Amino acid sequence: MIVKMNNTNDDFYKYMGRVFGSRIIQLKTNDRIYDDAEKEWFIYLNDGVPEAFVSVVNNVIKNVYTTKDKYLEELLNEVKKQIKIHSSIVPKIYEDIYIKVKFEILDEKSYKNFIVIKGANNE
Repeated sequence: MIVKMNNTNDDFYKYMGRVFGSRIIQLKTNDRIYDDAEKEWFIYLNDGVPEAFVSVVNNVIKNVYTTKDKYLEELLNEVKKQIKIHSSIVPKIYEDIYIKVKFEILDEKSYKNFIVIKGANNE
């Protein structure tokens, strides 16, 4: 199940509380995850457990994480339906998934652990 919420929703910390400060997520993505007030979160829940998430601010993706490629693929396809994604700097570890869901890779050389993508719906 995919849900969209922000940090003011009643169940937000129930689902996402364990994500913030997670060393496992930080080591996998080389990114720190914060619950900034302006972020909208698209969360893939599996029996109430967040298996993947994408945070967005002003149509820019800020955070990406998944436990399985198929969860992130489904989630990114849903995100693209709902918002127009501008250029975003995202974890490089998921490059194959970005390509599979038709995000355009704009720059993959400027950052060691990140790449720049743009939503394919921006024609």
